Order: sequence, then structure tokens, then C-alpha cells
Amino acid sequence: QVQLVESGGGLVQAGASLDLSCVVSGLSYIWYTMGWFRQARGKEREFVAAINWNSGTLDYADSVKGRFTISRDNAKNTVYLQMNSLKPEDTAVYYCAVQQSPYVARTKENYDYWGHGTQVTVSS
Repeated sequence: QVQLVESGGGLVQAGASLDLSCVVSGLSYIWYTMGWFRQARGKEREFVAAINWNSGTLDYADSVKGRFTISRDNAKNTVYLQMNSLKPEDTAVYYCAVQQSPYVARTKENYDYWGHGTQVTVSS
């Protein structure tokens, strides 16, 4: 059974930093991609960043490029999202997800498993 557990959300002021973690367990597939998505109240879930677990290929949404960094620790089965220079518009529930494919996709429909999410709130 695949499980993804996010942690690290919280309330911060604009300009601050926050680090999210997602521990993955139960994966038997070798070639996969980990992604971070977010969903603000009343909006669609949107792509934030993704990383191919094996090659390390990265992709970022334009809105976070240069501010957010995705990384992974293979030994700990953990994917991270380091968020710097946070803005009020970054406020959302952040979800990690896994795609059983080496293709680094931006569309949520490509992802097979999801965590329950962690709330990030950025005050102005």
C-alpha cells in the first residue's frame, strides 16, 4: 500500500521561508516521479514542482521558479520542498504525489497516489 505523508506546513509572514517534507512508503515501481501541488481555497489544484526520483530531472511552475526548490533523499524515501520569499498568494494546501512513470508531468491527472496535504498560510 502506497502512503505519502506531508509535514512542515504552518503560518509565516511574507518573505519568510518554510520547508515541506513528504515521506513515501510502499512503492514497488522503480521509475517514478514525485510532485508537489497546491490548492488554494476556491481554486483548482495546481502544479508546483516535480522531480524524477532516479535521474533527478526537475520542473517548476513559473510562479515559484527561483523561490522554491524540490529535492529528494533516496535513502530516506523523502521528497522536500524548500520555499523561500513566500508571498500571500502561496497560501494553499500543499500536496505531494507520485507518478509511476519517469516522465516529469505537470498535470495532476498523471499522478497515481496523493498525500493528505499540509496547510501553508502566508500573511501579508
